[in-house]
Amino acid sequence: MMKGLDLSALAAALKGFPDFAEVTAAALEPLNFKGLAHDHLAVSGHPVLLRVPKQSQFALAAADNLAYQAACFERVAVSGHGPRLFGVIPPSPEIAMGALLVERIRGRPPRLPDDLPAFAEAMARVHALALPPAGERPPLADHRDPAGEALVEIERQAAFLEEAGLAPEAEREIRDELAWATAFARQVAASGRDQPITLVLTDTHPGNFLIDGTDSGGRAIIVDLEKALYGSPGTDLAHATVYSSTTWDPDSTAELTVAEVALFYRRYREVLAEAAGGALAAALQPWLIPMRRLLFLRAITWCVKWSVLHRRAGLAAKHDAASTEDWSAENSDPALIDHVAGRVADYLSPATLRRMRGEWQGEPSLEAIIAAG
Repeated sequence: MMKGLDLSALAAALKGFPDFAEVTAAALEPLNFKGLAHDHLAVSGHPVLLRVPKQSQFALAAADNLAYQAACFERVAVSGHGPRLFGVIPPSPEIAMGALLVERIRGRPPRLPDDLPAFAEAMARVHALALPPAGERPPLADHRDPAGEALVEIERQAAFLEEAGLAPEAEREIRDELAWATAFARQVAASGRDQPITLVLTDTHPGNFLIDGTDSGGRAIIVDLEKALYGSPGTDLAHATVYSSTTWDPDSTAELTVAEVALFYRRYREVLAEAAGGALAAALQPWLIPMRRLLFLRAITWCVKWSVLHRRAGLAAKHDAASTEDWSAENSDPALIDHVAGRVADYLSPATLRRMRGEWQGEPSLEAIIAAG
């Protein structure tokens, strides 16, 4: 049994929902999911999953974290590319972070680059959803200035750089990109330019998707939904295709070429124009590469933060129970922690940082290849 899970308490909580009165602890099957933030359990005889948070990556209180995630599932499901939400089990002494009851998606891991068109379709359909009035967007975060909001998060994570002990060449690569990001965010704020805002998924690395077909061309469904917000579509496109995302999950790992990434962007633009009109697709174009660079920094500085907090947690006598954010090894399977540590070490190496930055520093650049298409 997964550490800390009270199957009897979960089964008892399920009895409060229609059609689950006969469920017992024996009917709950822990699944070998690879996420750091949740446990997942199948419910025998039912097409559902129990999604049990282990922590809040936004460091939200347990009830607020659960409400946020419920809203993510409800709003993304409208697109046809997210699981349906069936119910919420509130936090309790036995189930500290509560749980969500969501549709179980039976699909295969993505195969890249073959399934990139399915990713493009899914993201375009989510981004094409009608934008609600500002007052109806909570509890989801509302990033009116996505570049500025991204920089705030990046700087918060980059505060761990000095403690991370990176190779000097690696730290220099990151700080050079940080200098660009700071200048870019200030330029955007001073110019008053607004980029299009839509519902976005935020955490779109390929391992968070399943494909509902056996061959290429199946529908892509994002199954890990906890960070959706109103912000920049360019962030989703970047997070699905940067090297640190496409090599994160061992079941879908791939190193995409710049040409393959460019084709993905073009397909997205086509579907978005069909679903929401050409004006939105055209308005997004100038923001795609800048938001990709900011996403790169967000991912890399998260790696910096994780490496430091993971090391601190290993040295501490126990995790700080007052915080809902917990990257300690005791909170996840050791093999998963080893995998994450290996990925983080790769992403923070000078060679990999130069490789990733080469998308916009090389000739021809990704931006030029997209524009040429």
